[in-house]
Amino acid sequence: MSVPLADRIRPSTLDEVVGQGELLGKGKPLRRIIESGTIPNMIFYGSSGVGKTTVARIIAENTNMQMYKLNGTSASVNDIKDIISQTDTLMGYNGILLYLDEIQYLNKKQQQSLLEYIENGKITLISSTTENPYFYVYNAIISRSTVFEFKPVAPEDIVPAIKRAFQLAADDIGMKLRLENGVVEHIARGCGGDVRKSINTVELCTLSADNDGKNLTVRLDTVKTLTQRSNMRYDRAGDEHYDELSALQKSIRGSDPDAAIFYAAKLLEAGDIISLSRRLLVIASEDIGLAYPQAISIVKACVDSAMQLGLPEARIPLADAVILLATAPKSNSAYLAVDSALSDIRKGITGDFPRHLQNKHFDGEEASEKGQHYLYPHDYPNHWVKQQYLPDSIRDRTYYVYGENRNEQASKTYWDKIKK
Repeated sequence: MSVPLADRIRPSTLDEVVGQGELLGKGKPLRRIIESGTIPNMIFYGSSGVGKTTVARIIAENTNMQMYKLNGTSASVNDIKDIISQTDTLMGYNGILLYLDEIQYLNKKQQQSLLEYIENGKITLISSTTENPYFYVYNAIISRSTVFEFKPVAPEDIVPAIKRAFQLAADDIGMKLRLENGVVEHIARGCGGDVRKSINTVELCTLSADNDGKNLTVRLDTVKTLTQRSNMRYDRAGDEHYDELSALQKSIRGSDPDAAIFYAAKLLEAGDIISLSRRLLVIASEDIGLAYPQAISIVKACVDSAMQLGLPEARIPLADAVILLATAPKSNSAYLAVDSALSDIRKGITGDFPRHLQNKHFDGEEASEKGQHYLYPHDYPNHWVKQQYLPDSIRDRTYYVYGENRNEQASKTYWDKIKK
């Protein structure tokens, strides 16, 4: 069985690793730790194909420790116990380095079985995960480890790896390889920061290249076909999903229609109109709110249309909703008001209803105060009369503060005049 090109081209030194300059550049934190020769417990967090496994392997190969590798998707408690059993043998004399890939798939019991040994230094743990470790890794492991986040690799940093991969592929075949203009750059842009994916694309391009018996020609059209959806990093159950929705909401909140439509387009391309629709409904009330209350009903209409239409047509009403919300005036006054009231209620700051607000139509003989004394606002000028509505204990509380937008300020002016 042939070894994949991505494995054959895997870097063997830190200088060959592409990207991660903030961690591995000269004088940067992770590089200094590795070069010190004293390796602490570490967790490498980041999306696929950004160098986590590669760096872990380089560390392991440059230590005197006995190295073991496990993958969280297939490792069992017995596998962990077998490694632990080596800690007091000659094999573990210089310590054991355990590289644990996809640690998030180990359950709590499996992770706990390592605690004693990583704490006393008999096992040094280097683990990697594509999920946020603070959500998926046992807290005791987190507290004994240093977390390093690996970022998606920039296209310009991937270019040298792609060129090296094409050269190796051409050497394997024994033919000259000709690349049309833009091939390397398109692959670099189309892999979504995933170096492994870019190398796999190189392999596919080589296999599908035009062959005239002497030369292989990789055409740009072929590359576009092979990478047309490869730049999508999206997992509806993972961090990327919530990052997309967060970026969308913050862009709308920041009144940037260009960024908002970009993140909406990524969700649409992933086919996730449900998450996009739900978030737009939230934004209409949370971020636009009373500054433009009609936005709530308009967005609801756009969402209903999208659900009835389905993709690809659903993109049109949803785009209308995104642009409307991004360009609308903003107010979070209602959002702040309800959260402030909820905070009091959850703290037990409350009280009895004022008597005149209670649903009383008859007072028994035992009642010390008879009569409800409720003032009916519609019987008074401008349909308003001053009376207490909050319980006595919080009668002076203010939860709602008028927003500084035209709509709410108009309401404030009206009621200031009426209430004097």
